Amino acid sequence: MSNLDDTLTYEWKSYVDNPRLNLIEKCLKLAQIIEYPNLDISNEVQKINNLGIALKNSITETKNQTYLISLLNEFIFQKCGFYGDLEDYYNPKNNFLNYVVDEKHGVPITLSIIYKELARYIGLEIRIIGFPSHVIVEGGEELILDPFNKGKLLSESDLQEILYRNYGNDVNFVPEYLVAITTEQILIRILRNLKASYTESYAYDKAILCNKMILIISSESPEEIRDVGILEEKMSHYEKAIEFLNRYLQLEPNAEDADFILEFIRKIREKINHQ
Repeated sequence: MSNLDDTLTYEWKSYVDNPRLNLIEKCLKLAQIIEYPNLDISNEVQKINNLGIALKNSITETKNQTYLISLLNEFIFQKCGFYGDLEDYYNPKNNFLNYVVDEKHGVPITLSIIYKELARYIGLEIRIIGFPSHVIVEGGEELILDPFNKGKLLSESDLQEILYRNYGNDVNFVPEYLVAITTEQILIRILRNLKASYTESYAYDKAILCNKMILIISSESPEEIRDVGILEEKMSHYEKAIEFLNRYLQLEPNAEDADFILEFIRKIREKINHQ
């Protein structure tokens, strides 16, 4: 890793490990490290705070939770104009909270984070649910909501449809899919989104940075260690690639792709020998 990378990952670790920093601050630090080096995190936090205060001031009396959720939906999606970005879904910027707040569109995970944070200002305890392929939220009283689709109330058949759409007919809904995820799991999910987007657009340096930021949170994740090795090879960092790929095989000697990785290492060594 370069000295710059060392500095960035050290900063990231200090943020991730700090219990006094909340999810919003950690998401903004992520954005600053990867894409927006001049981002003023305090200023961005204040923008969200201003939205929360405006929401709170718009409610004259507290009623039941379902009523408050309807007011929350109206504020976020009608008054503020937030919406799920279907046209440019895989744009990596949709994973950066500052961009989503300014542009008013994002992907399920960033819109769910904003939804949860603004709900707090009116006394609603929202949980972010790591549903496969599509992050959603739970608003209490078994209310499952989709901030990507303007806070739509989701039935079990709606959840099954999401699974069909992303995985085909072989995956069926089970209640275990509605488990709340931790701050660390949310950050990893965002970073995986970004890694995929940057890899797809051949921005391998940023994909590697995202991968290494995941490993700061989950240092022994075999899949992430493998992926760093694959990405390092694309950058022609052959020795580093072999180091990570060998570490992957040490952790997962019986992995389904072990033969592929062994062959991949052999081809990398051939490239080194021909340099």
